[in-house]
Amino acid sequence: MSGTSVNPANRIDAAFARLKSEGKKAFIPYIAAGVPGNTETVELALSLEKLGADVLELGYPFSDPMADGVVNQAAATRALELGVDDAVYLGMVRDIRAKSPDLPIVVFSYLNPIFRLGLRDFALRAKAAGADGFLLVDMPVEEADEMLAICKELDLRFIFLAAPTTTPERLDKILEVGSGFLYYISRTGITGEQTGFQEGFEKKLTAVKAAAKIPVVVGFGISTPDQVRAVCALCDGAVVGSALVRRTLENKPWPAMRAELETLAASLIAPAKVVIKAKS
Repeated sequence: MSGTSVNPANRIDAAFARLKSEGKKAFIPYIAAGVPGNTETVELALSLEKLGADVLELGYPFSDPMADGVVNQAAATRALELGVDDAVYLGMVRDIRAKSPDLPIVVFSYLNPIFRLGLRDFALRAKAAGADGFLLVDMPVEEADEMLAICKELDLRFIFLAAPTTTPERLDKILEVGSGFLYYISRTGITGEQTGFQEGFEKKLTAVKAAAKIPVVVGFGISTPDQVRAVCALCDGAVVGSALVRRTLENKPWPAMRAELETLAASLIAPAKVVIKAKS
């Protein structure tokens, strides 16, 4: 996208409003900040946007990413080895924002590293750098009041995860206080590429979508165009992480790696961009 920033309230909200008006679904890539390098991260983010990505989840590294599979764990470890700290991470956010006025950026991490930096202080810095929201994987809704208040004050969205095992009571609470979008986990367990969906997934996702007043997207294990197509038929978008991150860990020159990533991303983005005709 180009031109002046479209940000009447928040870029995440603007992106989903645009997609709804176009009859399309969201493609949300997750990439690990700093892998394979800081400049490469910025270039990849901009390439993904150019190919049609709608929201970027930018992973802030943590030494114990318990919800992640081996690929994202390896990427977090690599980022820490490369020296990705808060200043470096926010520098990448700032560099992406300088070249892309409209791409929504979600700070994706765990509570521990953000809490250590100070929730409000880091949120203020993230907002100033150009971030639009937070997703802290292990922050339960029952303990999120402080972060929710901070995000509300700063016009940042706070995104929660919901799983097939989430109780109706917890789901109601998440849908009441969450914003931006709901990230629905396609299966129990950790992240990583999968060949299929968990039994009962479609029925549960349909019920969650019916109950939600904010967009619902699906992630964890989405790695093929067919899987993107399947979830986009049931909700508002798909999140792809490990399939992209795995390739950033390969021992290849950046031009070749970038070309491979762009080819893969284009194939995954295409099913989300099929215009869905409104029901009469």
